[in-house]
This record gives sequence, structure tokens and C-alpha cells, in this order.
Amino acid sequence: MTLSSFAFYMFATVTVASALMVISARNPVHSVLFLILTFFNSAGIFLLLGAEFLALLLVIVYVGAVAVLFLFVVMMLDIDFVELNEGFLQYLPVGALVGLVLLTELIMVLGGSAMAPDMIAGGPKATTDEMTNAEALGLVLYTDYVFFFQTAGAILLVAMVGAIVLTLQKRDNPKRQSVAAQNARRRDESVEVVKVKPGQGL
Repeated sequence: MTLSSFAFYMFATVTVASALMVISARNPVHSVLFLILTFFNSAGIFLLLGAEFLALLLVIVYVGAVAVLFLFVVMMLDIDFVELNEGFLQYLPVGALVGLVLLTELIMVLGGSAMAPDMIAGGPKATTDEMTNAEALGLVLYTDYVFFFQTAGAILLVAMVGAIVLTLQKRDNPKRQSVAAQNARRRDESVEVVKVKPGQGL
């Protein structure tokens, strides 16, 4: 067994085990931590496959933003998880149906690659031998699809501004800071000298 094969099986084993622990752990904080472990090992598998852009995307976006956000939300919100788990059996048939559909799709994909390996191997290559995946993606994204890329950024900006406007709470008497008024204060307006006799308090 080569070193790459050993690394692949190690990453795959830890990924599957941690993914099972995400849905089976009773503590939601532990579930999020296992989710972060799953993302890290999936990034390792992508590195072994030569898809370094997807590996960095998993680590930077999902681990650095989404999973950490989930962790903070779970830790900060006072959620009654006992009450949430009471309706588990109610949604079990729907969950089993969705899982069966996903399992069927995975079997069809794996069966198709096993029955027609020449079709997959002879397909077009995404990159040339002299170009990495990140370079090829950047070349296509910022040349052929630069308009759609900028449009998606503008839509996200509008959505962010809309979320801020919708969640903004207006107050009748808000407290605002006046830097000029603070700098113009004198000592006699800010400090009060009180003489206390010995043995007495304020």
C-alpha cells in the first residue's frame, strides 16, 4: 500500500466516522465539533485528488465561517433540545425516504462509473498539465463569467443591506456619543471633590 492510498483510507475512515457522530451525538456542541472534523478530513481527500481549490474552500468558508457560526449560535442560544427530539419519530418516514433517494443516486453514480469507466476516463480535462485548478477557475471566472460574478456580489450586498434594515430597531430616545461635547468638558464639570471626615462614609 502506497502512502497516498494509506492517507486516503485514513481520511475517508475519519470522515465517515465523524459524519456519523454529527447525527448521533446528543450534545449539539459536540455535533458541530465533529462537523468541523468532517470538513477537515474532506479537505484532505480533495488535496489527494488534486483539487486544492475545493480543499481551501472547505477550510476557509465552511470551517472558518459556517461551522464556527453554528458553534456560536448553539452555545449562545438557550434551546430546549429535549423538546426538539420529541418529534423525531414524527419526521422519521420523511427522513428515511430522503435517505433512500440519496442512496439510490449514489448507487447509480457508482454503478455507472463501474460499468463505463472509459467514458469517465476519456472525458475532457478541466485543466492542462501546466495549470492548477485555482488558476483555471480564476481564468474562467474573471474572464468569461465576470459579469455574473459581479452581479452575484451586488445581489449579496443588497441582501446584506436589506437584512440590516429589516432587523434595525428604532428607539425614541437613543444614546449617541458626541465627541465634541466630550472634548469640551471642563474639570469642574467632570470631577467632584468630596471631603469625608475620618470614621465616616458617604
